[in-house]
Amino acid sequence: MDDQEHRSGIFAGDDPFEIAQRWLTEAEGTEINDPNAIALATADADGLPNVRMVLLKEIEPAAFVFYTNYESAKGQEIAATGKAAFVMHWKSLRRQIRVRGLVEREDGPQADAYYASRSLKSRLGAWASQQSRPLASRGVLMAEVAKVTALKGPNPARPPYWGGFRINPLEIEFWADGAFRLHDRFQWKRDNLNEKWSVSRLNP
Repeated sequence: MDDQEHRSGIFAGDDPFEIAQRWLTEAEGTEINDPNAIALATADADGLPNVRMVLLKEIEPAAFVFYTNYESAKGQEIAATGKAAFVMHWKSLRRQIRVRGLVEREDGPQADAYYASRSLKSRLGAWASQQSRPLASRGVLMAEVAKVTALKGPNPARPPYWGGFRINPLEIEFWADGAFRLHDRFQWKRDNLNEKWSVSRLNP
């Protein structure tokens, strides 16, 4: 970053993960629903993009974590490319965060702990749903829920095909609404995960 460019206020700080956590914490007090919702982007084998909403479950000191079915469309696309992007947008704050990076699985004790923290119905649903695959009817799905409820009992283990993905960013951009569309944009960027961040102000 240009030494003459001084960031302050909502952009203050040198750690983009701390800024992201601060913004999310503020959004938790202003957004009506799901302040941790992100629009997650992946690409299929032909390079055609896919975007869907998922819930971000943790901002770690160096990564962003969400959970899903590994056999879903997004799970398979991430497995094939090892890459993903997302945007978080808060209308109440008129801010957004964009992230692009490399992805790895989180399928150890951390994933077990998060799965165990979910409601029983959500845990059973993870067993019952063959996510992204064709479904004959809702009745078929509910029958499968009943089946796994009988088989798995009140404390089901995490399915082997369900767990977390950790996005390790190569780019993080913070955007805040400005008057007359003269928005403020700051980008943290690096070519690989071992490099230090380069920070730049971008044109709106």
